[in-house]
Amino acid sequence: MKVGIIMGSKSDYPVVEKAEEVLKDFKVPYETRVISAHRTPEAAADFSKDALKNDFEVIIAAAGKAAHLAGVLAASTPIPVIGIPMKTSDLGGMDSLLSTVQMPKGVPVATVAIGGAENAALLAVQILSTKYPSLRQAVVDYKAKMQKDIEAADAEVANSFDPVGL
Repeated sequence: MKVGIIMGSKSDYPVVEKAEEVLKDFKVPYETRVISAHRTPEAAADFSKDALKNDFEVIIAAAGKAAHLAGVLAASTPIPVIGIPMKTSDLGGMDSLLSTVQMPKGVPVATVAIGGAENAALLAVQILSTKYPSLRQAVVDYKAKMQKDIEAADAEVANSFDPVGL
């Protein structure tokens, strides 16, 4: 089990680091690289073509602006690719979002929210959990903890509520 995390620029790392933290929490091995679809296209194609041979089971691709990285990687591999559109100074990330999500038929890329690294990693874990039962249980436990945390927050707020006029 291994996830490849590819970012188009080192400046994407503060966001990508959040995906690494989620994968660490679930004890999922990963490898993080900086590979640009536009500045190092051969490296992107090689990584993608060799991903299966190198034991990757999911790829997360973070890119901004033209954001073709996820699509370029998805074009040359049979494994799932999850795109993280990055926030940009020009258009706030809408450019990245549209470049990542608008893929042609036959080259799917799952896409999370702009800067949604945590959800990209969680989706990768859920994909892996279809093969690895221990991960499936970890996802179930994670969701149960989220539910308990919200219920506790609700109880705290409800108990501190002082209705006016009652």
